[in-house]
Amino acid sequence: MNKTGKALVGVTLLLLAALIVWAVNSIPEPPEDSGTGPEQRIVDFDGNTISEERNGKIIWTVTAEDMKMDIDTRDVSLTNVKVTYNFDDGLTLVLKAPQATYTDSTHHLVIVNGVEGESSDGGRFSCKEMEWLSDQDMLAMKGDARIEYDKEQLKVYGDRIESTNGFTKYKAVGNAHLEKGN
Repeated sequence: MNKTGKALVGVTLLLLAALIVWAVNSIPEPPEDSGTGPEQRIVDFDGNTISEERNGKIIWTVTAEDMKMDIDTRDVSLTNVKVTYNFDDGLTLVLKAPQATYTDSTHHLVIVNGVEGESSDGGRFSCKEMEWLSDQDMLAMKGDARIEYDKEQLKVYGDRIESTNGFTKYKAVGNAHLEKGN
């Protein structure tokens, strides 16, 4: 082999070695584990409705401007909600609030940050938080809970007001107060 051939083989081996060094050094490093565990996987829906049904009847329906659902737990965070509860006697209760959460494992719906609403029989409702306890078929108003019926001249206040039948019968707990008549 002449000098030119040896030089060409040497340059080729040198370029091949440089290419191997470059390839090994340019492999990206795996991201460091932050120790916080797997990231939460969220699906975001703009303007959507969810509901709970039992024995072919819709118990409640929630319409929200924004819903974020955790794909793994199926829990839902809702923004600017309108909630309609339907009761066996035909009574409906419509509530509005800035936020709500639905927990799929318990089927509990919690409406928070100032709840205002009306019932189909003329009642007005307000509280800081209202919770649907699916396992007890109960609605529970919490924090400055207030019910007013103008027709019956009835006002009920309490820290917590609970009902299993759309607040036609209820129990007021903690700082409870009832006004009837003028």
